[in-house]
Amino acid sequence: MTAPTPARWVVIDIEGTVTPTSQVHRVLYDYARPRLGPWIDAHPDDPQVAAAVEAVRAEAGLDAEADTAAIVAVLHGWMDADRKATPLKTLQGLIWQQGYADRELRTDLFADVVGALLQFREQGAGLAVFSSGSVAAQIASFSHTADGDLRHLFTHHFDTVNAGPKREADSYRAMTEVLATAPDEVLFASDVPAELDAAAEAGWRTVGLARPGEPFADADFGAHRTVKTFDDISIEVPA
Repeated sequence: MTAPTPARWVVIDIEGTVTPTSQVHRVLYDYARPRLGPWIDAHPDDPQVAAAVEAVRAEAGLDAEADTAAIVAVLHGWMDADRKATPLKTLQGLIWQQGYADRELRTDLFADVVGALLQFREQGAGLAVFSSGSVAAQIASFSHTADGDLRHLFTHHFDTVNAGPKREADSYRAMTEVLATAPDEVLFASDVPAELDAAAEAGWRTVGLARPGEPFADADFGAHRTVKTFDDISIEVPA
């Protein structure tokens, strides 16, 4: 039996790690896609929306007079390419937040997740999330799950805005500062090897989730310990 991993913090990815990829690519993407244009038009004075629209224009090289249809065409193209563009994530997050509040959306987690997270908390570990989805989307997602409102489980939420790109070591170094602990006391769980590589470069401990049927099920996780479910992860909180 593998010895428990020393960890004062457990940081989790979302897509493919605690929720099926289909939850994002089919349910959430399909919900947001037809609502992007109407949302932009309905919230012209919202600072987050205005900033996101300007960022889309800048990143896509559109002129300042580009209308909503042109903006949406870019956003749809990014969605089709599964590009983790910050302005797209911002707009999607706002739409999803409303969808969860209206109870039109619900998050389905893998069956092994909640029990493991509760166990980590009972042992005294802190829990945090690091996802390319916006902090607003993360909080909304965990507020309406098939297992109830799980927001109370997490102390910190990180995204590509307040931490940085998921495949760059500096992002993990920035989060280490916020967590106020030694990097080797943080365990990161993700299904993406490149993210685990970046976390390890920053000194974090890592575990890869190779869930059957998910996109990275057969990926090469290299030296990272790899499991199929959270049931196979055990930790020990340093004294």
